[in-house]
Amino acid sequence: MGYFAPETLHDALILATEGKVVSGGTDFFPSLKAGKTPQRIIDVSRVREICEITETPHGWRLGAGVSWSTIIRQPLPAYFDCLKESAATIGAAQIQNAATIGGNICNASPAADGVPPLLALDAKIELQSIDSTRMIPIGEFIYGSRKTKINQGELVTAILVPRITSNSGSSFVKLGSRKYLVISIAMVAAVIQASDGKIQDIRIAIGACSEVAIRMSQLESDLRGIEISRIDQFSLTKKHFTELSPIDDIRGSAAYRRNVVKEISLRAIRRAIPHG
Repeated sequence: MGYFAPETLHDALILATEGKVVSGGTDFFPSLKAGKTPQRIIDVSRVREICEITETPHGWRLGAGVSWSTIIRQPLPAYFDCLKESAATIGAAQIQNAATIGGNICNASPAADGVPPLLALDAKIELQSIDSTRMIPIGEFIYGSRKTKINQGELVTAILVPRITSNSGSSFVKLGSRKYLVISIAMVAAVIQASDGKIQDIRIAIGACSEVAIRMSQLESDLRGIEISRIDQFSLTKKHFTELSPIDDIRGSAAYRRNVVKEISLRAIRRAIPHG
């Protein structure tokens, strides 16, 4: 097995044409099976160009190699609270120090905690190869369990989050069999923009209840324009979650997931209401 640790993006892109790319490796190494080790491992954790968070004229650029602990510590606008809260649920501090936002996305697990917040934030994925760069919405980039639209020779180099200028807030609620160090049974991310005492815009994404995390279009539509003071009287029904297709597994049944997702959605919505 060959191991390569490039220190520049250019070198990483050249090496990415042939080999398995890893960063923190917190998903990759536990998943290895006997006799199935890749011939070449490309460790991009030393590539400085993808390990920074920067503000741009249009929003924020999160390098794919940024660790979850860096995201937790970074001073970011309130609408990033959902991403920070999800980061705090990803393993213990040692995992958060090593695991990266890009790795979480590329692993494309149905229970990837970072995906619902990024869906709710309308994030786009930046992919680079040695001769091209392209952008793709995260909802299109992940199209199935462990399936992404990354091509051979491409690297996910950044996650781009558009700026929200209005009064906004966000939250992330995760249900597991215990409070910490647990894979999600269900999770909800909500981002709310408010003005004049009403919800101006709202984005809600649910994970671990389908093959991929999904935005709740009907629920979002019914909540837009509603007075914030009426949130507690708002009734969630089956029609708001028709996009979901939960499964039975060791963590919970499909029926259980359908029942609890209503409650944790309400919690996420209430907690995302901006103050001020």
